[in-house]
Amino acid sequence: MKKAFLLVTFLFCLVFVKGQDLAILKYKGGGDWYSNPTALPNLIRFCNNNIDTQMNEKPETVEAGSVDIFRFPLLHMTGHGNVVFEEDEVENLRNYLESGGFLHIDDNYGMQPYITKELKKIFPNQELQELANTHPIFSSAFDFKDGLPKIHEHDGKRPQAFGLYHKERLVVLFTFESDLGDGWEDQEVHNDPEDIRLKALKMGANIVKYAFEN
Repeated sequence: MKKAFLLVTFLFCLVFVKGQDLAILKYKGGGDWYSNPTALPNLIRFCNNNIDTQMNEKPETVEAGSVDIFRFPLLHMTGHGNVVFEEDEVENLRNYLESGGFLHIDDNYGMQPYITKELKKIFPNQELQELANTHPIFSSAFDFKDGLPKIHEHDGKRPQAFGLYHKERLVVLFTFESDLGDGWEDQEVHNDPEDIRLKALKMGANIVKYAFEN
């Protein structure tokens, strides 16, 4: 069974062609992968209206171990708590990332210790590296000269963007102490000022554009 799964995954790698859509990554461990339900539809709508994407406004949900992840150039992952990637999921995600995929993980507060440990399973020889403010992801559509914007305070720490690479290509972006997804949600959910929501949406558009083009 495992050999058959790996063969199907390999075949998907061979035909992985970048389209224009994104999906929500469903994971195990008990964390709320489903949080911020209005966030991605709002981000997709913003991108379609401002950076000429043509994404489906209702994002699909895909599981970490499914070959369906290869249908999407960008996976979005969020939550507050525990994350567990099992062995087949680790291999599937590694194949996805090494064959052209991109994973954005937005810490919705409390996710950091769990996801850091699980990412080591995918790339055991790497540590998360903080991105410089000059990284192209901060200027792919809109300019963020100071790097990742701060959307929600939580512990009052500065926002940080971390990455993992494959052959010098950024394949994993982990946004920490920013909470972009809260800024993408409907305005009445968090009552954020419009300028804060706009910052979050613009940074989200940068991530989408970068993932689709690199």
